[in-house]
Amino acid sequence: MGNLSNQAPTETLDTLGRVCPYPLVLTKKAIEKLGSGSVLKVLCDAPASAEDTIPRWAEKQGFGFESVKLEDKGYWELYIQKK
Repeated sequence: MGNLSNQAPTETLDTLGRVCPYPLVLTKKAIEKLGSGSVLKVLCDAPASAEDTIPRWAEKQGFGFESVKLEDKGYWELYIQKK
């Protein structure tokens, strides 16, 4: 998609300090509440969640996905667009 991070997110979910599987579980719960086309921004500092479980789950769901790694802050901003 490449442009999700340029959109204003519908909601932001802070999972900083949480380890697997909590970031994915919280992401699933948050996205369920959003309408079609909404963008969820997830703040995540768990590498396994940010680089593996959340992107794979979003792809399986057919959702738009973009990951932005903020090296200086030590976490990722994950953007998921619900279909």
